[in-house]
Amino acid sequence: MNTLEAITSRRSIKHYQKDYQIPEHELEQLLSLAVLSPTAYNIQNWRFVVVKDKALREQLRVAAWDQAQITDASVLIVLCADLNAWKKQPERYWANAPVETQQFLLPMIEQYYQGKDSVQRDEAMRSCGMAAQTLMLSAKAMGYDSVPMDGFDFNKVAELIKLPEDHVISMFVAIGKAEKPAWPRGGQLPLNQVVIENTFT
Repeated sequence: MNTLEAITSRRSIKHYQKDYQIPEHELEQLLSLAVLSPTAYNIQNWRFVVVKDKALREQLRVAAWDQAQITDASVLIVLCADLNAWKKQPERYWANAPVETQQFLLPMIEQYYQGKDSVQRDEAMRSCGMAAQTLMLSAKAMGYDSVPMDGFDFNKVAELIKLPEDHVISMFVAIGKAEKPAWPRGGQLPLNQVVIENTFT
């Protein structure tokens, strides 16, 4: 399946074949593709919590108001971000770059994020959003379905996955084989209602 087909055929699926398991090598491929998603200054601040423990999945389902895809999908990923990734050995992010590039970029990273909590959080959400879309389109191209989720108790989930204090949860992505197809699309707004040329007025 090419990229355009994956985009047009991807739908949010809520009912999954409970007994189907994505092979481990395909899960690794999905995650390897997800980490190719862009991040500002290449800080790679996303963290992918792949929940395999069945008891924990049951607890997360309770925290998500009993949504079945939490336990029934083959894979459940909690997308999180490290808010302080920018200052944790930032030289790692440019280890293969020329020295001149490193000397130019590393001070810029600190200048951009230092003391700016809202910038750190906004960047975390942007990074996770792009990674989530990469996961979902990759899954579709590989013959799987998926659904992004933010319908859960964030504080409870943080407690259950033992989220570090300097991390934030963005969303869940559940991936697996659809039990039944999605409903027809609810309706797309026409481009002339969502595309603005140059300025709003």
